This record gives sequence, C-alpha cells and structure tokens, in this order.
Amino acid sequence: MRTTGPQKVVLAKNSGFCFGVKRAVDLALRTQDRVFTLGPLIHNPQVIAYLERKGIRAIESLDRIKDGKLIIRAHGIPRSVIAEAERKGLAVIDATCPFVRKVQRTAESLSRQGYQVVIFGEANHPEVVGIADRVKNPIIVETAGHVRALGRFDKIGVVAQTTQSVESYKAIVRELKKHAKSVKAADTICNATKRNQDAATSLAKNVDLMIVVGGHNSGNTRRLASLCSKIVTTKHIEIAGELKPSWFRRAAIVGVAGGASTPDWILRDVIESIEHEF
Repeated sequence: MRTTGPQKVVLAKNSGFCFGVKRAVDLALRTQDRVFTLGPLIHNPQVIAYLERKGIRAIESLDRIKDGKLIIRAHGIPRSVIAEAERKGLAVIDATCPFVRKVQRTAESLSRQGYQVVIFGEANHPEVVGIADRVKNPIIVETAGHVRALGRFDKIGVVAQTTQSVESYKAIVRELKKHAKSVKAADTICNATKRNQDAATSLAKNVDLMIVVGGHNSGNTRRLASLCSKIVTTKHIEIAGELKPSWFRRAAIVGVAGGASTPDWILRDVIESIEHEF
C-alpha cells in the first residue's frame, strides 16, 4: 500500500465531451477538402492540434480564405459572419451546439415580445457574442454586482450562457427581480453542464484532492474547478504533464473531473499518471 501517494483515483461521472462538443468534432472529422473553423471549434488546445493534423484549420478572420468549407464552431457565431461567409461562396456547415441554438432562439423570442434581454455570461465569450447579436440592445452581466448597477425596467427577460453555474444564475435572477416589475427567466443552462457540475461537486465531498482537467481557455472547466475548490483542494490542469508530486503527498483519495471539451484520452492519461507516477 502506498504511504505517500494516492491509494485510489476516482473519475467523476459525466466527465468529458458533452453531446454538443462531440457532435462538432464528429462533423469536422467527416468534412473533407479545405476545411476551416472561425476561431477554435471547441475550447481544448489538444483537440484543436489534433484537428489541424487532420487538415482542419482554425482561422481568425474570413479574410484569410477565398474558398473552402467553413464549420461554425460549437459556440455559434454572429449572423453577420455567416452572411459574409455565404457571400464569399464558402460552404457553411453548422456545428453550433443545439443547446446554444436554443438560447439564441429564446433570446430572440424575448426580444420580439418587448423584454429587455439580459444575458448572463462572459461578455467576450463567442457563445455570448453570438447570442447578443440576435437581440436588440442586449445587456450582458457576469456577476450579481453588475446587475446591482442596472437601472429600472418594465420587464426583463434573462437567459444564461449554457455552461454557467446554476447557483450563480439563480443569484443573478434574484437580483434582477429588484430591477423590474416582471422578470422572465429562461432555464438555458444545458443539462450536460448541470450533470457535470453535480457529479464533480458530489465527488469532491468524498476525496482529499480534486484534479479538474480541461483547457485553460475553457470557461466551463474553470467554473467546474471553482465549484470544486469551495469543497476541497482543487487543481485545474490541461494535460498530465502539469501534475506536481507535492499535490499528492497527503491525498489518499483523488477525484478527477473533465470539462465538457476534454477528450477521454486526456482524462485516461491524467488518471494513469496519477496512479503510476505519484
């Protein structure tokens, strides 16, 4: 039996690729000949590198290409960008996550009904940018503090970025109710996010250390790590090479959870490294 390292490593249920991410990656891999994505298809550098080796290149501007196939990333993009791609004669393949499309449609509907649309999410995140593009004069809030700075409105309709924390969204809605006669809150956090968060936090209560695995640029992975850190010591890593021996000296049971953009092979690599190297 080990005396200095972990005796048990447990993977949280529902870890790794969510439906929308898997769908986007599968669509990309099935597409042939001059394939591009505007920005990274998903927020995981290792998967993006793998796709590049398969000939699927991420570009930052449509000015970089004259022809080919453009895959709309899982987070979605503004309508104006889609229109520009079609004007250029590019074949557009929509890999937007169905849950993200649901948020877009919900926000559009609220706006048509005369609600002041409030989007809870990261202002510069591509998903939020795509949602905001579809409504009139949207307000984007990232914290309850941002909401407290708002004025009064007749009626507010609120949606959330699909990977936000459920508890944070509830706090936003409670605060918004102080700023309008009527608040219509749409439950737009996807089920996969809720399941991942529930599974990771449940596991965190029964381990000595949590390792949350996923891209450092992945918002949903950062939130997963933040939620777990409120329960137990938590480390957010992208690959097994970031693991440090000092983390495991007093950790008999280690929990591992993966973000929605984290592939199984990276999770396996992390678990094997913990089991055999520490």
